[in-house]
Amino acid sequence: MHLARDKFSTLEGLAPVDPTLIVSDATRATAGVLLVTIVLIETGGLYLLSIVGGRVERTPFQLAFARAGHAHAGVLVTLALVSQLFADAVVLDGPVAWLARTGIAGAAILMPAGFFLSSMARGATRPNRLISLVYAGAVLLGLCAASLGIALLTS
Repeated sequence: MHLARDKFSTLEGLAPVDPTLIVSDATRATAGVLLVTIVLIETGGLYLLSIVGGRVERTPFQLAFARAGHAHAGVLVTLALVSQLFADAVVLDGPVAWLARTGIAGAAILMPAGFFLSSMARGATRPNRLISLVYAGAVLLGLCAASLGIALLTS
């Protein structure tokens, strides 16, 4: 075991790598909340399975939106977790810091909520006005990803 660690503790020509990950308090708190939300995503998965299994009757439109909501929740929470580490890797302040730190997590709430809430009515075959949450989440996601990406490129 000691040999394996030594093999990966240095990169060619670079100093030894410390395997300890140090994160900010903001990252620790945000990541904790995001990890707890995985239980909610699992609940959405159970709901989706009940639709697919025929235990809950929904229209094809509602099934499609349930799938989209569940998929967006899982992917965006994962992206929000990863983005916390990148937000710690750059020095940010003001609104850009807020966007980089919390915006992707906000999109992970808005977009799935838009898919689920806009398709909840009995027998719905098209989204209601709450579909605007999907668009708001998409705008927030774009702003935040661009802010963090630019900060990483210019640091």
